[in-house]
Amino acid sequence: MQVFNVQGMSCGHCVRAITQAVQARDPAAEVRVDLATKEVGVSSRLSAEEVLSAISEEGYEAKLAG
Repeated sequence: MQVFNVQGMSCGHCVRAITQAVQARDPAAEVRVDLATKEVGVSSRLSAEEVLSAISEEGYEAKLAG
């Protein structure tokens, strides 16, 4: 699972928007969002760059954790 730090997430809408953005590119992707830590975990065939692109297209600032 790749983990990303995502700034600007604050509610259920944010969770849905990010989940749908990733799953639009990989319908089989597993997305876990932790609003408290601002982390998004993604298990997917997508590269980290593709996941970052999907998240940023929704208007969120994201970077690979670590």
